[in-house]
This record gives sequence, structure tokens and C-alpha cells, in this order.
Amino acid sequence: MEENLENIHLDEVRNIYVSPRVDFNAETGVCEISGESFLEETAKFYSPLLDWLKKYTKTGRPITFNIKLTYFNTSSSKWLLKILYLLSEYQNKADVKINWYIYKDDIDLVEDIQDFMEDVGTKINIIFYDDENK
Repeated sequence: MEENLENIHLDEVRNIYVSPRVDFNAETGVCEISGESFLEETAKFYSPLLDWLKKYTKTGRPITFNIKLTYFNTSSSKWLLKILYLLSEYQNKADVKINWYIYKDDIDLVEDIQDFMEDVGTKINIIFYDDENK
């Protein structure tokens, strides 16, 4: 493991714009983005996350990437796509699991995820939840 690869923890920030909660764990390989994502400066937020993932993928270690976003805007979706492309390429070198948790009635999000899978050419596990078990 690269010595400079530290965990990332960012709390969700809500003001005019909303940034998601982020937990990237270098030791366990479990990474999670949750909440909502509609930012004014999307690149400023997502670029360090993509850089972290690029460093992590040099380790050859397994990764589980959990997405628990209930809403994301168009500029956020472009960055999610970049992350998914990177994870898709990494599947050739290591065990990669991509899980997207969605509310059971969110049909629009299911369609978005299916579009991501088609664009990237990789499997995303869609995990449904209801109000009782988020």
C-alpha cells in the first residue's frame, strides 16, 4: 500500500448546494458516497476522489464501491461516470464490487443506473431498500 494513501472522510454539506458524504477506506477497500450531490464546483469536489481511486488501483487490492446517492445533478453524474470507468478498468486487475443502494420505488434511478452500466460496460449491483432498512 502506498504510504501517502490516507482515508477520506467528508461529511455531507448542505447550503445552497449539497455535497455528498464520502468515506474511502484505504485499509479495507470499502468506499462509499452517500446522500445528494448537486454542487457548484463539481470538479473541485470529485477530482481529489478520482485521484485517490487512481492511487488505490495501483495497489491491486480488492475494492467495494457503495453508492447511496438519492439525487445527483448532471455535472455530478459525469464525475460518477469517470469513477465507474476507472473501476471498470480496475476489474481486470482486482476484485471490484460496485453496489448502488436505492429506494425500492425509485424507478428513474434504476434507469439511470442501467444507463451507467451500458455506458461503462460493467455490472452494478442494484440493492433495494425500504424505509425500515436504509
